Amino acid sequence: MKEAVEKSLAKIRPMLQRDGGDVELVEVEHGVVKVKLTGACKGCPMSQMTLKNGIERLLKQEVPGIVSVESV
Repeated sequence: MKEAVEKSLAKIRPMLQRDGGDVELVEVEHGVVKVKLTGACKGCPMSQMTLKNGIERLLKQEVPGIVSVESV
């Protein structure tokens, strides 16, 4: 499952990097994906929206078994 999550994150990563941010996969456990937002994403007031409406939505569509995505 971790490999599938990494592949999906690679699809969204260029959009984040264009705005000066990035996302790192920390762990996948029991369907919960833990990521670390870095760069401009780290302190951005829109980061929660990016996390839930962007990253989580994409991962749930592409990787069976994903329950949620959390920022650590």
